[in-house]
Amino acid sequence: MTYQAAIFDMDGLLLDTERVCMQAFEQACQQLSLTFVKSAYLKIIGRNAKGIEEAIMSHYAPYTEYAPLRKAWMDGYWPIVENQAIPIKPGVVNLLEWLQAESIPIAVATSTHQKLARTKLKLAGIDHYFEHISSGCEVSHGKPHPEIFLLAAQRLNIEPEKCLAFEDSSNGVISALAANMQVYQVPDLVVPDQDIIALGHKIKPSMDQVLAELKQQKQ
Repeated sequence: MTYQAAIFDMDGLLLDTERVCMQAFEQACQQLSLTFVKSAYLKIIGRNAKGIEEAIMSHYAPYTEYAPLRKAWMDGYWPIVENQAIPIKPGVVNLLEWLQAESIPIAVATSTHQKLARTKLKLAGIDHYFEHISSGCEVSHGKPHPEIFLLAAQRLNIEPEKCLAFEDSSNGVISALAANMQVYQVPDLVVPDQDIIALGHKIKPSMDQVLAELKQQKQ
């Protein structure tokens, strides 16, 4: 594995955001007297705003309009993520520190809107590790399309095949592989199914194990 840059997803990988977001969605369902269906919710993981709406409404369309559901959801979610530091996932800082010490440029490729992504990373105290943040609002096609990873590589001026990509979601993995990147998956809420495992990328249970393997490869 030879690489010249590292590109990270954010929610569920760097930050333990996904549980906060899911809890806010569950509370929104309660407010609107809707049944929270976890399997339907998990389809949004790794998608941009358009993809999230499509995934949510594929289940909830018979029961509600998207606008009131999204409003109730975001009314619970935004005050948290705009004002509170979301916990950093275990092993993240150690990996970022090591990559920085190895002079590997680091970027973020997240489906989250640019402004909110910057806020989350700043509140968590890790924004200084990243040279660029590419966000879902900057691309025409969200994950699993490769556009956002290709944009991140372009901004780093590194060929995609020479980039390590780090993801938690299956949509993100498909996106990074389609961009011809070398991919590590550290699953969060969604366990990879057999179709995802068959793609042949590296799957590790923690960032600590990713770091251990990268260090070993350097020896």
